[in-house]
Amino acid sequence: MTKWTAADIPDQTGRTFIVTGANSGLGASTARRLARAGASVVLACRNLAKGEAAAATMPGEVEVRQLNLADLASVRAFAEGVEHVDVLVNNAGVMAVPKNTTADGFEMQIGTNHLGHFALTGLLLPVITGRVVTLSSGAHRLGKIDLEDLNWTRRRYSAWAAYGQAKLANLMFSYELQRRLAANDSTVLAVAAHPGYAATGLQAHTESVLDHVMAVGNRLLAQSADMGALPTLYAATCPDVPGGAFVGPDGPGELRGHPRLVGSSKASKDETVAAALWTLSQDLTGVAYP
Repeated sequence: MTKWTAADIPDQTGRTFIVTGANSGLGASTARRLARAGASVVLACRNLAKGEAAAATMPGEVEVRQLNLADLASVRAFAEGVEHVDVLVNNAGVMAVPKNTTADGFEMQIGTNHLGHFALTGLLLPVITGRVVTLSSGAHRLGKIDLEDLNWTRRRYSAWAAYGQAKLANLMFSYELQRRLAANDSTVLAVAAHPGYAATGLQAHTESVLDHVMAVGNRLLAQSADMGALPTLYAATCPDVPGGAFVGPDGPGELRGHPRLVGSSKASKDETVAAALWTLSQDLTGVAYP
C-alpha cells in the first residue's frame, strides 16, 4: 500500500490557510508545505519577529499576523482582521509547563491549547469555508476533563495531567464541533490530528530535568517535524478525509510514520462530557458559536 507523503498534497492554489504557532516546529513545517502546494498561508504567531524569520524561509504567498492564544483580547483582534479562510489549523500549544495562568486567568495549558483555539474557531467560523483541523496528542489518553476544576484552582497542579486534559479537550472539541456542524447541515468539516513523537521545541519548556531527557529522546527516537506534520497536512488537504476523523502516524504506538485514520480513548467519545465542556468553554471565553 502506498504511503501518503507531502508530495501527495493536492494543488492548493487559490485557497487560504491559517496556521497557529507557525513560526517553528510542526506549525512551520505545515505552513511551508502548504505554501509550496500553492496556498496562501497566514502564519498566526505570538512572536512577530520569529514569525517573520520563519516566513522568510518559505516559498509562495505567506503573511505573518500576531496572535497570542493566551490572551482573548489578542484572539478577538486577530479574528477581526480575517475576512475569509478555507482551512483553519489549530496547531499552536504548550506542553507540561510549570503552573501559570493566561491573561484571562485560565491555567496556561487548557487556556492556550483549548480555550484559545475554541474562541478563535468560534469567531472565525462564519468565514471558514473548508475545514477546521485541531491538533491533539497521544497524551489525550492520559487526560481527564474535570468540569468542576478545569483551571486547576482546587486540585494540586500536575503539569502532565494538565497537558493530558488539554489535549483531550482538543480532541473532544473537534468531535463535538463536527457533530454540531453536521446537525446544521454545514459543509465545513472538523478533523483532528496528532503528530506522534516529533522533535520540536515543544519539549523544551517543562523547566525540569525532563527537558534534558526529552532532548536526548528527540535525537534518538523522535521523527522529524516534517514527518510529524504529515497527519496535519493529510487532515487539512486530503479530499477523502471524513468529518470527525482523527489522523495520526501509522507506526507502532502511533509514535512515528505516515498518516492514517486512528482511534481514540473512550473518554474522548463521551458526548455528555463534550457537550458540557462546550458550554463551559463558551461561558469562560464569552464566545458563542453561530
